[in-house]
Amino acid sequence: MAPSVAIIGAGFGGLCMAIRLERAGIRSYTIFEKADDLGGTWRDNSYPGAGCDIPSHLYSYSFEKYASWTRRYPDQPEILGYLEHCADKYDVRRKIRFRNEVRSAAFDGRQWQITAAGPDGGERTEAFDVMVVSVGQLNRPHLPDIPGMSDFTGVSFHSARWNHDHDLTGRQVAVIGTGSSAAQLIPPVAERAARLHVFQRTPNWVIPKPDATFGPLTKLALHYVPGLQRAYREWIYRYAEATLYPALAEGWSTGLLRKRALGHLYEQVPDPALRAKLTPDYPPGCKRVVIDSRFYPALTRDNVDVITDKIVRVGPRGVETTEGLREVDTIVYATGFRSTEFLTPMEITGRSGRSLHERWANGAEAYLGISVPEFPNMFLLYGPNTNLGHNSIIFMLECQVAHIMACLTRLAEQGPIEVRPEVMAAWTRQLDAAMERMVWGGGCQSWYKTAEGRVTNNWPGSTTLYRRLTGKAPGGAYRPSPAR
Repeated sequence: MAPSVAIIGAGFGGLCMAIRLERAGIRSYTIFEKADDLGGTWRDNSYPGAGCDIPSHLYSYSFEKYASWTRRYPDQPEILGYLEHCADKYDVRRKIRFRNEVRSAAFDGRQWQITAAGPDGGERTEAFDVMVVSVGQLNRPHLPDIPGMSDFTGVSFHSARWNHDHDLTGRQVAVIGTGSSAAQLIPPVAERAARLHVFQRTPNWVIPKPDATFGPLTKLALHYVPGLQRAYREWIYRYAEATLYPALAEGWSTGLLRKRALGHLYEQVPDPALRAKLTPDYPPGCKRVVIDSRFYPALTRDNVDVITDKIVRVGPRGVETTEGLREVDTIVYATGFRSTEFLTPMEITGRSGRSLHERWANGAEAYLGISVPEFPNMFLLYGPNTNLGHNSIIFMLECQVAHIMACLTRLAEQGPIEVRPEVMAAWTRQLDAAMERMVWGGGCQSWYKTAEGRVTNNWPGSTTLYRRLTGKAPGGAYRPSPAR
């Protein structure tokens, strides 16, 4: 008998899991989605200029190659459209419960008791054999702790909660933050605003984004020429593995990445004073590298100021720094996400009665980023240490889903299973050793690591290694779950 499966989240990971279940003939699953539509981060991040810095033909499922991409790097509406296309083609939308937010889950020795709040706010608890949590790492906006934010009398919002009813034309706008989202939204905002004040705490390494549109002939060729789209996808993947990954491992291409970034900066920013503000003092890749060709030109516009003075407070009329007040009527917080607070605010309790957040008090960790000891039949998608700084997360998600499918076969034979504690301990030691050769530990703050400096988000190996590890039969890594 097929297990009942609860999937939490209807983004790339959750939909991939559902599609694999459908294709395997397992239809006893339910997708819980807290929002009123699917898409995850690509539903939430609808700010002007939102898009992806991974090429479209790689930022897609291997089983649904899609010939309708209009450009090399997809924008947010196209990615959301792709996910909607996949949900409809594989008929999984019918299994999504929208506006159902999972509040808690507890393992009762045999099943997961999952409590979710429905559209009316009322809570309902249901039992499932398996729980797959696919809420991602970038789903809860982070707002900075700046005194006086609530005193501001203008309009303010986070970039992931864009206020589309607020017209920025002719306004005095502050953007706090200069990461990947800010780099995308600053150019279109600068074109509309009377004046744009960009508050930068730490500069980012930026490399050009060789974007291009796909004309009718190119799209026809990718659709009809046998093997062309597969070969193009494989070329993109191999290039990222061979060139970008070694830079993060402080290998042969580290100097090449630095040279490319500095060349891009000198080419697009002629003013030496502004260039100095935008030059990082940490190794390339320590923070996420920004891939964008419009960001620097926007910062050189006459109506844009780049401010590096420390912010003291937000007042009723604007943002106050150590050098004085910048009067604005709009503040956009492009300040990222609470990325290391995995699965928050859900309360998840394992078979021993211990909460997952208690277990992760010193930083989240999971075997293969997927499984946690004492939490039987619970699997994570895009869990701890599975984020990439050089390739497509969709590749990683498909590896994780394949591993979970193998585990489902085993638990169908043995009942609830969980990863062995000694396997988890060995995995943590291997991760720690691998992290020592990566650039992320170098002197910078980033969303990859906790306040204490532990890298909980990124995968320190190649994606080919991850595929090999997740592709192994789950056999010895898991055991039948002990009785309470």
